[in-house]
Amino acid sequence: MRFSLGILLLLNGVFLVSCSSKKIADTSYLSSSKAKETNIPQLNIFVPKNTKGTASPVLIFVHGGNWNSGRKGTYDLLGRNFANKGVITVIPDYTLSPAADYDTMTKQIAAVIKWTKDNISKYNGNPNQIFITGHSAGGHLGALAVMNPKYGIDPKSISGIILNDAAGLDMKNYLEQNPPTAENDYVATWTKSPANWREASPIYFLDKNTPPFLIYVGDKTYNSIKTANKRFLDALQPYQAGVVPIRLNKKHIPMVVQYFWPWSDRFDEVVDFMKLHTK
Repeated sequence: MRFSLGILLLLNGVFLVSCSSKKIADTSYLSSSKAKETNIPQLNIFVPKNTKGTASPVLIFVHGGNWNSGRKGTYDLLGRNFANKGVITVIPDYTLSPAADYDTMTKQIAAVIKWTKDNISKYNGNPNQIFITGHSAGGHLGALAVMNPKYGIDPKSISGIILNDAAGLDMKNYLEQNPPTAENDYVATWTKSPANWREASPIYFLDKNTPPFLIYVGDKTYNSIKTANKRFLDALQPYQAGVVPIRLNKKHIPMVVQYFWPWSDRFDEVVDFMKLHTK
């Protein structure tokens, strides 16, 4: 009986969230010439059904998957749950390794940001209130697209970055100790060039213009993620001394699965962060 009641409550919650938002699926964000190619990545947009009046803040969520797996459709509940909180949510796909390296992936996420700035007002989103978030590899790609100037995003145009158990924040340090091999497609993702490893690492692009951070780290996550986040936080302190990570008693995958449940405290925390840094 308890199990049946729990399933009923879950389904009811999913139904209510679905009814309070709408999904615009498979929207192209790359150039029209590339849009004709097969397997071109696209994005989904989740919009509150009642978006009259003041334009809504916007959250771009980049999925994880070790840079060689994952898909945007897995995260529909995350998108709908944020939309239910009044946040327009953009969830893109990007080309995965070994078909693409980190640089191509990051260029695509930068294209998502540019597309969002140019088009989100059509959905009553505020192009001056864009936040970037991502889990695992997605945290890395979102941060790198904003922070490394080669990708053409003005960091002052991004209101904040939310890292959720982000991987890859200092790939130079990690790969120097663990040189890439064919395992997990790491040679394809990172190449064998230490110069590329540095270019791939958000930690080396921190400065006074870096957007504000909200950072989550799982106490039971991988040691490599704990180490990279510690190094990143230490390097961040001269610019954002007040940032203290929110530590949760979770493993790596549950750090993102928690966003599938509409009652998670994470939604209020993220929305409060967005309100605090509204321009």
